[in-house]
Amino acid sequence: MATMDEASGLIAPQSIRAQSITGLLEYKADDMPMTRNIMPMKAAIVIRYEDEEASTPELVVCAHDNCRNNPASLPPFNGDCTPNSANAGMPPCGARKVLLHSCCAPCSGAMMEEMLEKGLEVTVFFYNPNIHPKLEYEIRKEENKRYALARGVPFVDCDYDQKSWFDRMAGLEYDPERGLRCSACFDMRMEVTAAYAAAHGFPCFTTTNATSRWKDVQQVNTSGIRAEEPYEGSVRYWAYNWQTDGMTLRKYHISAEQRFYKQEYCGCSYSLRDSNLWRKNQGIPPVKIGGEVAGLGTRYFEDPEADAAEESQEVVDAFFSDAAQQFGNERLRKQFQGRHKSVAEGALNNW
Repeated sequence: MATMDEASGLIAPQSIRAQSITGLLEYKADDMPMTRNIMPMKAAIVIRYEDEEASTPELVVCAHDNCRNNPASLPPFNGDCTPNSANAGMPPCGARKVLLHSCCAPCSGAMMEEMLEKGLEVTVFFYNPNIHPKLEYEIRKEENKRYALARGVPFVDCDYDQKSWFDRMAGLEYDPERGLRCSACFDMRMEVTAAYAAAHGFPCFTTTNATSRWKDVQQVNTSGIRAEEPYEGSVRYWAYNWQTDGMTLRKYHISAEQRFYKQEYCGCSYSLRDSNLWRKNQGIPPVKIGGEVAGLGTRYFEDPEADAAEESQEVVDAFFSDAAQQFGNERLRKQFQGRHKSVAEGALNNW
């Protein structure tokens, strides 16, 4: 029977069940934080980084011009807030063991490679109840699992837990991407990741969501830092700039070498809906889930330069600019009211 700390709602370490089979572990929904489906009230925070000039590392607000991690910067971003010190690019507090929350194989490839090259002990943690429908979830999970185990990296296969995710997103169904719903989604996944890290002796954790141009890295890292707070320093979130030009290019090279599945939307039911709405307005075929033919472009990563161009910063910025003008709450509500999602059936595109 799982035990819970009443003040934090976090599962006690001794209740966590994990079974190792040649690097494959499991994490059951019954052992996850019981409050994960509840939207808490959380104060805004400012992301802080180690001061590279201090003899004893101190925390300072990122103020680099055009850096994605500077709250005052506006696109286009080209800065890198990685400190120029002996500990540059290393986890906080000298940690050598890292729990890497992963959303998919394409986003984890370059991060995993760099961590292994640094001599870090990496374990991939796949907790993504947002991915919808189940067919898309299984495609992404199995590919991520195969790649991690092939590299000798342990893989934690978490329960799907989609009901908890929908419960937590209640009332945010018509929020635009990068809005409050995305923050709630990152919060939920980082809270569960941090709970597992604390229970299994990982001094730090981070996430592959921070590598994607489709994500607001400030938003992602804020959720990670919030998730570490209940552990009072025993578990830290590794906030690092994974979106450098070199890292991004390496990400596409690994994806092409491995011929990873090329997903066509963020992952959740609502991003699928909004992506298809945008595609319809642009005269582009709708998203196709699974199969050998994509709705747009190639089904698999094949050409690093062409693949990167499809997700260039210009393309991403254009999408969100257009979305801001078209995805009004009332418009979406009227257009999709009464339609139903199907968890299991990919062909329905959920809407």
